[in-house]
Amino acid sequence: MITQASTCRLITVSSPIFADSSKLAAKASRTIQAAFFAMAFAAVSLSTTALQAAAPEKVAVADLAKGQAIAAAACVACHAADGNSVISIYPILARQHAGYLAKQLHNFKVKPGADGAERANAVMGVFATALSEDDIRNVAAFYAAQAIKPSYSKDKDIIERGQRIYRAGIPSTGVPACAGCHGPNGNGIPAQYPRLSGQHADYTAATLAAFKSGERANSSQMMSIAKGMNEGDMKAVAEYLAGLR
Repeated sequence: MITQASTCRLITVSSPIFADSSKLAAKASRTIQAAFFAMAFAAVSLSTTALQAAAPEKVAVADLAKGQAIAAAACVACHAADGNSVISIYPILARQHAGYLAKQLHNFKVKPGADGAERANAVMGVFATALSEDDIRNVAAFYAAQAIKPSYSKDKDIIERGQRIYRAGIPSTGVPACAGCHGPNGNGIPAQYPRLSGQHADYTAATLAAFKSGERANSSQMMSIAKGMNEGDMKAVAEYLAGLR
């Protein structure tokens, strides 16, 4: 006959099964802890990676002093040291948008695998090819920072016609108003449309003619627009722009 005390003793006797269970429980606890720390570390790593990916790339800052040195060495003969060309067939670069100037310099270069440059010009192609990315950024920023000494209209008789074209376009030939992209005062939109106000009339008219003939082909939009303009239209709008402020 087993007494109550004996029963208690039997129950409290150490058993290998219970010992193994305790070890398993401890091992499981350690495994869970390890998994928890692994997941926490992974979460921190993912968060760090996400923050790094979301962080904006560093934007290179233009060096105006270096840009000035390039202008003085390579551009001065045609565009003047401060970008205010006094030769009417060469554009005034002062106060032109840096993004637009940089794009043109890139377009003068022949890209690898291409048959020619997007904007073919024997003289500018040589200069542009010699410029690095930093050089282009620096000289474009330098000219954009210079005060403009604008040109003036010379043929007063055609200014009114030029004004009409600039403000309302030529509906009969599908030419839109120039002001729609270049602004009512000809200041353009940075990195998209160039500043036109105060530009030499000879240069502007020649540029429109080049777009029409396909000699200049780095803007399909302007090539299409120029096709709807005759020589008189081009000269009129160019004269208007020279005096626009």
